[in-house]
Amino acid sequence: MIFTEPMQQVVAVVLDHHADAVTKELLRLGLLHLVSITEVDRNIDSKVEAVTPKVAETLVAEIRRRIEGFYDMVEEKIPSGEDLKVEDLQAVDLEETNKVLDALAAGVQAIRDRQSARQQEILRLTDIQRQLELFGSLGEVVEARSQYSYLSVHTGSIRGSLFDSFQAAMGEIPSVMMEIGIQNNQTLLLLITMKRDEGLVDRVLDKFGWTDAQLPQELSGKKDQVRAELAHKLQLLHDEQEELKTQAESMIREKLPILEQLWRNLRLNELYARVQSFFSKTARTVIFSGWLPTNKRTVLTEAVRSATGDRCYLEWHPGREVSREHPASVPVQMHNPKFLSPFQMLVTNYSVPEYGSIDPTPLVAVAYLIMFGLMFGDAGHGAVLLVLGILGSLLYRGTRTGVRNLLRLIAYCGGAAVVTGVLFGSYFGMQWFPPLWFDYHGVVAGHGGRGLVTDIYGILLITIYFGIAVIALGLALNWVNCVVKRRWFRLVFDKGGLIGGWIYAAGVYAAMYFVRHDYRQLPDANLLILLIGLPVFLLTAKPVLEYLLHKPRKSFTLLTPVDFFMEWIVEILEIFSGYLANTLSFMRVAGLGIAHVSLMMAFFSIAGMIGGPSGSFTIGSYLVLIAGNALVILLEGLSAGIQSLRLNYYEFFSKYFSGSGRAYAPVTLRKTSA
Repeated sequence: MIFTEPMQQVVAVVLDHHADAVTKELLRLGLLHLVSITEVDRNIDSKVEAVTPKVAETLVAEIRRRIEGFYDMVEEKIPSGEDLKVEDLQAVDLEETNKVLDALAAGVQAIRDRQSARQQEILRLTDIQRQLELFGSLGEVVEARSQYSYLSVHTGSIRGSLFDSFQAAMGEIPSVMMEIGIQNNQTLLLLITMKRDEGLVDRVLDKFGWTDAQLPQELSGKKDQVRAELAHKLQLLHDEQEELKTQAESMIREKLPILEQLWRNLRLNELYARVQSFFSKTARTVIFSGWLPTNKRTVLTEAVRSATGDRCYLEWHPGREVSREHPASVPVQMHNPKFLSPFQMLVTNYSVPEYGSIDPTPLVAVAYLIMFGLMFGDAGHGAVLLVLGILGSLLYRGTRTGVRNLLRLIAYCGGAAVVTGVLFGSYFGMQWFPPLWFDYHGVVAGHGGRGLVTDIYGILLITIYFGIAVIALGLALNWVNCVVKRRWFRLVFDKGGLIGGWIYAAGVYAAMYFVRHDYRQLPDANLLILLIGLPVFLLTAKPVLEYLLHKPRKSFTLLTPVDFFMEWIVEILEIFSGYLANTLSFMRVAGLGIAHVSLMMAFFSIAGMIGGPSGSFTIGSYLVLIAGNALVILLEGLSAGIQSLRLNYYEFFSKYFSGSGRAYAPVTLRKTSA
């Protein structure tokens, strides 16, 4: 768990007529991280040619994503592919599949076009409704029609026998039409439209023989009727929109069984094509190469031999041998328990560790939670995060692993805050129970409190000690990595190597000695020469040895010793300034913890100021405390999470982490791609 999984590379040669069976077997196992055969032999390109899959992976993937788009339209879960079986693989007819999808897309698009048209009507009627509300009566609307630039108002009549046809024609234009009465077989109407539709309206009026007339005085105040007519039309359009949406969803849902069957076969063909895209061939053979965990070697060997009737050739290369010359070429599998997956996510977000090096996930889990707890030390606030994280994990129905890991991380951070909150005796900014370690609130408030720490300097000292421990651990991990990777020069002379660690330890000792003697006395000069002067002197050999070991072709000139001297000076400055900055950086842990407490004290002070005359809390006081706690949980929780991540990345990882690896990613049926 502390080191990356040992890997082996296989180079396989099989007869060309066994390629199909071998491909299916590789898919079934899902173990092989396939690579180009040129990674094994860069000169082999002239002797082999690439295998062309029967269908292009990119085309199949594109059609698969089209199907997933239909699933998104009806908010249905996309098939996961977890239960795909190689035995179900069938030849795919891309043209026929596209025809099925095109027909469904055309049907859905027709409904969407109708929805779009109805939406335009809704928007125009809403405009009419909004403009109409600017007037107190219909009479004012009619009087304003000549100068008002948005509404167009008509009052007039048409023959009664044409009313139904006229109403149908006007139904294509966003409008409000109110029947006023009937005189001499003429239907009197009030018609309100938008000014921008006036050209369409005039053509309809001319077609049906519209005759202008005056609005009867008694109808001038009946604005409510027009308002009701508008509301009725809008409701009908909204209902039609919902009906169209239901029709589109029903159309897709009816096809879901077919879509799922197509998706599954497309996914199988996509993965099949992906495997074969790594194959190369000669006249009668197929060659491929890939990586897999060492403990799976026997499984793959037996599977390939079974698929080929034992007519194959397998050549194995241990990862440790390949990594000596090409460390970045070996894929990395990080083998951690599932409960550490949120912290593995933090590591891989930074980078994938180099093959054969330490996997820091367990160490990051401990360091991250301690940092977060010290910065967010309140049991009440931690309990809120813990509950939110657990509920989020239980209620989340998505398929994104990153989201699920983030929710789990929130729960872990909440648990850490609960522990430190109990140690500090802090519960929503109050001391319900005595602290088990020290009274953080009392220390920040200036009255010392109870416990082992009685002032701010004590809190700062805790974080400094913690920072020293983290940096020392990072140095130790770097030494282990150097030994494992046989990087002896780096082990000794790197600023994170033995000499760098020696200088850091000496600096820590000298600083502690100085502080303990009231900032007035340093260690004995002879001791300082031994502790600091000697390793600094030994570093003078670094540029010289680098020149001899790594730059043998560079000519030696009179300026070369000057270069050596300048490199030595720069190295010393980097070591001293770097380690000092790294150590002091951990004071931000104390800073955020103090800010957390100070904010809660401020909110309690505000609550008391708006409380009753006797100092009792009122409803307003409690509202301030609730809002204050919510704000502190949100802002301080975010700040603590970010700063914990920063300290891990820049102060811990920088001492030992080599993020040049590539993740182990076998072609498998058990995962889906984006």
